[in-house]
Amino acid sequence: MLTAVLLDACFGDPPSRFHPVAWMGRWIGILRRLAPRRGPLAELVYGAAAVGVSTSALWVAGRWVARQMQGRRLGWLAEGAILSQLLAWRGLMRAGGAVAAALERGELGEARRQLGWHLVSRDVSRLDKSLVAAATIESLAENSSDSVIAPLFWYGIGGLPAALAYRYVNTVDAVLGYRDAEREWLGKSAARADDLVNLAPARLTALLIVAGAVPGWGSCGSAWRIWRRDGGKTASPNAGQPMSAAAGALEVELEKVGHYRLGEGLRRPEAGDIRRARKLLSVSIFLGIGVGTAAALLFPKWGCLGVSAFRRAGRRRKAGEKHDG
Repeated sequence: MLTAVLLDACFGDPPSRFHPVAWMGRWIGILRRLAPRRGPLAELVYGAAAVGVSTSALWVAGRWVARQMQGRRLGWLAEGAILSQLLAWRGLMRAGGAVAAALERGELGEARRQLGWHLVSRDVSRLDKSLVAAATIESLAENSSDSVIAPLFWYGIGGLPAALAYRYVNTVDAVLGYRDAEREWLGKSAARADDLVNLAPARLTALLIVAGAVPGWGSCGSAWRIWRRDGGKTASPNAGQPMSAAAGALEVELEKVGHYRLGEGLRRPEAGDIRRARKLLSVSIFLGIGVGTAAALLFPKWGCLGVSAFRRAGRRRKAGEKHDG
């Protein structure tokens, strides 16, 4: 985990042609083009099968790769390098910084462009400065869970196979999980699967934001209060958890017009609050890494439960082969 985070922090994402998440996106695009147009039931079944089969295939591939690296001198470095490609901390923080810089220069149009290009899929053409700042902070908070904490969480549970499977589910939801005419039924299974795998990581991220509020230039008490009050106000059962905690920690109101207001009654955010959010979320992420590392050191038999079970089975198989010989 430490290797993955350091590699991501130092180098960020490789070109798309080498990026596993980009490969996932291209595969999902192929599945989308092949989808049947025979009514909701056919689209629902096809979408569920596409998620289930592809996720299972990635799980198997992840186990094979992990097995090939097991016991090799630099296997830990290779596994960390692969895991780093499932994270997006550096890219996320740079995107937030680009929006903040444009707002500070008074270039609202450029800030909207950066926001729409890197961080959100909503229409940004009518957002004022405050709403651009709010949308940026929301995206930073939500994606700190989706793109950093959650992959590391699932890696801790099941090693590289679980991290790959999680990232695929999250990516297919990002592509297909919308309620428009084309994707309403096709992406429904992906959206429900993404909700399920993010239940724990989203709440863990919110808790880390609360814990990171004091060293991260925020209010710990307000973060806890707003999180508990507003965490369930979004349509997604998970997105509102880290977003509301961030709203409280920064003591700002995050509004998506016509959908929700998190931290209602607090002041509206400004460009400087984006920079505060980047510091807060970076501190929170490193707190999470610290907790995970400490748990791995204190309870080594509990770490990477899926990998541990896989390796124990391998050792038993090898012992049996030796005994039979």
